[in-house]
Amino acid sequence: MRISFYVTAFLFAAAGCTDRSATPKVQPTAQDTEGLRQVQIIELPGVEGRFDHFAADVKGNRLYLAALGNNTLEVIDMAQGKRVESVKGLRKPTGVAFVPDTGRVVVANGDDGTLRFYDATTLKPAGQLSGFDDADKVRYAAPSKRLYVGYGSGALGVVDAVKQEKIGDIKLDAHPESFQLERDGQRIFVNIPEAKQIAVVDREKSTVVAKWPVMETKANFPMAIDHENHRLLVGCREPAKLLVIDMATGKTVVSLPCAGDTDDLFYDVATRRIYVSGGEGVISVIAQKSAHEYGLIGTVKTAAGARTSYFVSDVKKIYLAVPHRGDQKAELRVFEVSSGQP
Repeated sequence: MRISFYVTAFLFAAAGCTDRSATPKVQPTAQDTEGLRQVQIIELPGVEGRFDHFAADVKGNRLYLAALGNNTLEVIDMAQGKRVESVKGLRKPTGVAFVPDTGRVVVANGDDGTLRFYDATTLKPAGQLSGFDDADKVRYAAPSKRLYVGYGSGALGVVDAVKQEKIGDIKLDAHPESFQLERDGQRIFVNIPEAKQIAVVDREKSTVVAKWPVMETKANFPMAIDHENHRLLVGCREPAKLLVIDMATGKTVVSLPCAGDTDDLFYDVATRRIYVSGGEGVISVIAQKSAHEYGLIGTVKTAAGARTSYFVSDVKKIYLAVPHRGDQKAELRVFEVSSGQP
């Protein structure tokens, strides 16, 4: 398969902003790649250690970030562009989910194996479940009102989000990393890097129905779905590659280099672009020309260790978590996505 690469970068002078009022801190980006431009910085003073996953309440203008190393949940007002709360007392928070049907924010804790529920408005505790050792990613399935939690040496826990009760387990071959729910079907696709596979789960039967081997690379961590083209997008770390997989066959359609040490990737339906954030300090911007042809159109320099991000399609923005390292402060860098087709 022939793959075209298009790399475009523009350099701009970085301008500082010292206004620390309610007005969002805005700085022109030092680098502007086609379709992706840094427009804002949200400082997170006092937050130490690495970050993990995000969730968003778009109607409520809130973004939730698991500050794993700081044992807090950082709550951001997206409209005002500032942190409004830091929920303390967590134990290695990893996965986060927002449940609009109940108005709850759910946080998975890898250290004590708890799934903690908070009122999304007041952020007061609203329940807790135990028994999720090494809890990781959390996703909410709105039609069934179920939460799925990756945990342990190999399982997806199934939770009734309304009753806040565990109702089952789906056994896997090893610890799951990112997983995605099929929009127009009943499958869950699960990255299992230790087993060098992608497990395909039937959520009606709560069982694994297929195991797709990951052969040409290792450490398959982040994942996204292009539902329209039936493509599974998988980010791998060893070596750093994006795999585009046919959801019908499990076969790799395209493989191309991407950001190193990646932990998050997203597919933008409006622009047909893929954004891959990596701890090496870059975001890869990849264009989809067709379901069989993809090409790198830009690489945005960010910061070392900034590997987790979140794409909020409703506001066309990417939020990138940057950890405190040396002179680099803990912050969120906000990138605006253009609406044009690549």
